[in-house]
Amino acid sequence: MDHIAVLRRFNRSFTTRIGVLEERFLGLDRPLGHARVLFEIGSRPDATMAVRDLRADLDLDSGYLSRILRALEADGLIEVVADTIDARQRSARLTADGRDEWGQLDERSDRLAAAVVGGLAPRHRDRLAVALDEADRLLAAAQATFEVTDPLAGDAREAIARYVDELDRRFSGGFHPGDAIEADAAALTVPAGRFVLVRVDGRLAGCGGVKVLADGVAEIKRMWVDDAMRGLGLGARLLRTLEEHAVALGCAVVRLDTRRLLSDAVAMYRRAGYRDIPRYNANPYPDMFFEKDLTVMAGRGRSRS
Repeated sequence: MDHIAVLRRFNRSFTTRIGVLEERFLGLDRPLGHARVLFEIGSRPDATMAVRDLRADLDLDSGYLSRILRALEADGLIEVVADTIDARQRSARLTADGRDEWGQLDERSDRLAAAVVGGLAPRHRDRLAVALDEADRLLAAAQATFEVTDPLAGDAREAIARYVDELDRRFSGGFHPGDAIEADAAALTVPAGRFVLVRVDGRLAGCGGVKVLADGVAEIKRMWVDDAMRGLGLGARLLRTLEEHAVALGCAVVRLDTRRLLSDAVAMYRRAGYRDIPRYNANPYPDMFFEKDLTVMAGRGRSRS
């Protein structure tokens, strides 16, 4: 299947069906871009949203967003004011007229969606809903970012806390790493090691670290992917990213430990070429130990340089 052709055909078909090409989206007196910004603001608590969050969430150029906000403000639909938390930042909030138009936009969007699927039988509507939800998640995962950061930074601490919470729920005796998290921090920090955060649409979706265990041997630690983003290949991509960092650290072998009950993770490691080895550490939690030869990957890296 030509995946690019399929995606492009769907884009053309869907944008035509929902009226993206019309100057007056959903019959309102503004184009889709303006309507979308208005909708995002109105969807937030108190119908207020920080301009920087609008720019990040919608991935808009700052100049283009400023022009949209000025147009909406000129029409009396929003006010751009100093942020209540940080006066140096700005927030956009709906006026009374803006709330009225937001309501119309929401109602007409529902009607349009109902009309698009109205010709399908209930079971086919269910199939379409499942397929679109899966497509949305896959497209989001395809744009995931992998960012090296300080393992003690705020977002990294949040990711590790979620990793610890999950293992605590899944292990019958709980998971209590004690001071191991802090003790590993230096080893996972550049230049000694790497700690990677995964983000999808700007939100935390996973993390993992790699450190040098011995001469030429690295170890992968703290690998976690958010439940909502599993089954989309993020774990395998994160694992591959950590292996590449291991090679960059001068290692030709990488190891990791895990627990047998984490069957999805075990299956992923085996698919990625990891083999079982004897216990190599005194960590009381794992009961499975793996190793992978990175020589081929390291050779490819040298051939490209």
